[in-house]
Amino acid sequence: MESPETPRRLSPALKRAVVASVAGCVVLGGVLVLLPEDDAPRSSALPGPAGRAVIAASAGAPASLPDLTALIGEREAEVRRNPRDDRTWAALGTAYVERGTRTADSAFYPRAEQALRSSLTVRPQRNVEALDGLAALAAARGDWPGAKKWGEAATRLAPNRWPAYSALIDAYQGLGDYKAAGKALDKLSGLATGTSVTLSTATVYRDRGWREDAAALLTDAAARAGTPTERAALLQRGGELAWERGEPADALRHFEAASAADPQYPAALAGQGRAFASLGRTTEALQAYQRALAKRPAPEYALELGELYESLNLGVAARAQYDVLRARVAAQGAHGVDDALVLGRYEADHGDPEAAVERLRAEWKRAPGVQAADALGWALHQAGDDSGAIGLLRRATDRQKGGSLRSGLIMYHRGAVERELGLYGAARRHIGEALRINPTFSPLLAPRAREAVAALGEPAEGGPEQMWAPPRAAAAATPVAPKRR
Repeated sequence: MESPETPRRLSPALKRAVVASVAGCVVLGGVLVLLPEDDAPRSSALPGPAGRAVIAASAGAPASLPDLTALIGEREAEVRRNPRDDRTWAALGTAYVERGTRTADSAFYPRAEQALRSSLTVRPQRNVEALDGLAALAAARGDWPGAKKWGEAATRLAPNRWPAYSALIDAYQGLGDYKAAGKALDKLSGLATGTSVTLSTATVYRDRGWREDAAALLTDAAARAGTPTERAALLQRGGELAWERGEPADALRHFEAASAADPQYPAALAGQGRAFASLGRTTEALQAYQRALAKRPAPEYALELGELYESLNLGVAARAQYDVLRARVAAQGAHGVDDALVLGRYEADHGDPEAAVERLRAEWKRAPGVQAADALGWALHQAGDDSGAIGLLRRATDRQKGGSLRSGLIMYHRGAVERELGLYGAARRHIGEALRINPTFSPLLAPRAREAVAALGEPAEGGPEQMWAPPRAAAAATPVAPKRR
């Protein structure tokens, strides 16, 4: 059994981030990240919506959706007036990326790519703003090799600019290169502060299993957030951590506070759905998921809602959500988004496991991270190949290979396959660990985990039968010295 978590000192990077957050989170170093100097709001008047979006971007913070919409409108007008303005093209493309990510409207991604490539056409050399935007676009699409390519190009050109490092961290995590992700985080932390840096740091800490560090960092940053949208983003991520560690009431408080700070933040609504379901408040859970999907029709929300319906024996409603998932994946795929993981997980549990295996093998080859290892391993199990599954599921929980994430779902997957293989001791340990991490990690699989633990029972007294040789066999095996004559 893995040893329980022990209290940890705050890491040096966390200490630096906390100190920096006290000093302030706005990074304005002479040139705004997205815009020419002439576009900076004047100190003689309060900035308008587009100006607020500029300030948020330069500080590494999310802009409110109304401000982001205003910024896009202004930049579209500017490039119509001056189509040779490479920096405004880059700013417009980057704003499209954020808009598409926040709303799950992938139709913004082709527009972002066109704007960013227009910027490169106007200024093909040393155009770091366009490279930053292309790295962010690839990360938003789940294109981890592309995010790595463009992010590394941007950091080679301007190693002391921070924006590309956030996309690089996501890319390295997705590709399973956790050492490179840590180095990129160290570089980012030395260059900037702000919400973007805090969220990247919390993600890396979470994936390393440093949940206390991640929670402390997010709590401190949320208390000092400069705008409601920043506060919502930080609280929402803190709520995810609380839910993952099996504390749904605390998670719900985070998610409700995030929604109160910014009602246009749909991820907080989906989080409320997850927390309500864990607390047994299913009517409220269904309503929260439905509101989240209305604001941001993300495939993963449809999968979660469908599984909640299925756990309530509402098969027709569940199938309707799975239809929504497939439609959204198809629409996003047409716009360059890679949803292989969420579609593979759906197919493995509710559709065609063989198709899931084929899809996820390609994903594993392209981006061999922990999530891909777990998804492919589980799909192989569902397709009847437990011998092929176990190696991948062990890898997904191998700390030496990046498997430090404390996930009830991933741990259950490993334990369930070990049970099928007759490895009952390991199965008992890992399924039990899944329930200790989060007793309600899935509305469908957590009840099966409890049934499995009950069926496996307690280990036999005295340890494994063959640990010690029987007394007679031990005596027979003991060499006897010849008697002296």
